[in-house]
Amino acid sequence: MVPHFIELPLGKNLPYTTTTTIKALLLALTVMIFLLLIPFYLINNSSPPWLAAKGINAMSIKHGKKYCNIFRGKWLQQHNIAPYYTNATCREIFDQQNCMKFGRPDTEFLKWRWKPDECELPLFDAVQFLELLKGKSMAFVGDSLGRNQMQSLLCLLASVDYPIDVSYTKDPRFKRWLYVGYNFTLASFWSPHLVNAIDTEPNGPTYNRLMNLYLDESNHDWAAQIEAFNYVIISAGRWFFGPQMFYENGRIVGCHACLKNNVKNLTMFYGYRKAFRTAFRTLLRLKKFKGVTILRTLSPAHFENGEWDRGGSCAKTRPVENSEMKLDGADLELYMTQVEELRAAERKGRKRGLKFRVLDTTESMVLRPDGHPNHFGHGAHENVTIADCVHWCLPGPVDTWNELLLQMLKMENEDSLDRNFG
Repeated sequence: MVPHFIELPLGKNLPYTTTTTIKALLLALTVMIFLLLIPFYLINNSSPPWLAAKGINAMSIKHGKKYCNIFRGKWLQQHNIAPYYTNATCREIFDQQNCMKFGRPDTEFLKWRWKPDECELPLFDAVQFLELLKGKSMAFVGDSLGRNQMQSLLCLLASVDYPIDVSYTKDPRFKRWLYVGYNFTLASFWSPHLVNAIDTEPNGPTYNRLMNLYLDESNHDWAAQIEAFNYVIISAGRWFFGPQMFYENGRIVGCHACLKNNVKNLTMFYGYRKAFRTAFRTLLRLKKFKGVTILRTLSPAHFENGEWDRGGSCAKTRPVENSEMKLDGADLELYMTQVEELRAAERKGRKRGLKFRVLDTTESMVLRPDGHPNHFGHGAHENVTIADCVHWCLPGPVDTWNELLLQMLKMENEDSLDRNFG
């Protein structure tokens, strides 16, 4: 079909050759338009285009003599497996993620394993992990989902060794652990926006109070201490949905959902991109930093039948198929934004010999609406009528993040050996 906006002077008395030429041109134009529209049709009617991306180093992990992309696959049910730990064997599970303690009745969500398309994902080996990290250090920088992963790691390692708490503060958002027998330090730095952020209403509600974000200033809480770490795992996401005022060079440049008519609306994606750019730039500029930076990609929320504050919940008890649920809308744009900024940092990092890697957990976790606490996890004074479809039960599918992380660390170690002895 020829688009309606193209008008051609087709008269009755045109010569046959002219008419034939025009018909041929119309046919060629129709075919060209059809070919141009195919990619857009596929993007809007199948899995998002990022699902097939290869790109960044560490997207594909060496498996035997070939490379296997362990971040692309599906969940397979395995009735004969047991979780690595329970809330009785690991004392570091926060109540907010302690689904069994607060009465989650089903356990089927624990009987699924991630199966990469071209290989098998090995089980988590706590001894192997600690041996690889002997004499080294690892920091999680970000929000409570980063802490969610760190607590999973603590529980996974507890079968072999338990660390001593060497935190420099009593604030639970900033923890530091030492595995004495391995001289391995594990730390978490609370920084949900990654950059310098000032809460304009500290005693107000968490999700709709205005935050002043200084997008060109890294958060000093982590930036001042990160230089000595061998591995830095960065993540951020859900906090950027709230109202934010954006500052650059000390002045307001715009905002997101700030409800101020005299301030330009730049959307949350603007602040999100600048925050990751500043975080990566900070690591690039630290003269003594020699570590590996790992982006742990966006962790999707799964609210159904309403938003988090309007009765939404996540009551599913098993994973969904790839065709049932996909990343789209704001989450897809946030995902693409953080990956694009990592790629830019990776290019710059090569000049300094710094590595930037991606722990791409997004595709696997989009399919796990069953893995959240829902109403079975809460603090002592929290409103339990509000479902938590953001964090992940411990134990649960979040443990897969650390299975993937271990394979990445093994590859990094193999690459180092190849360079030293190759």
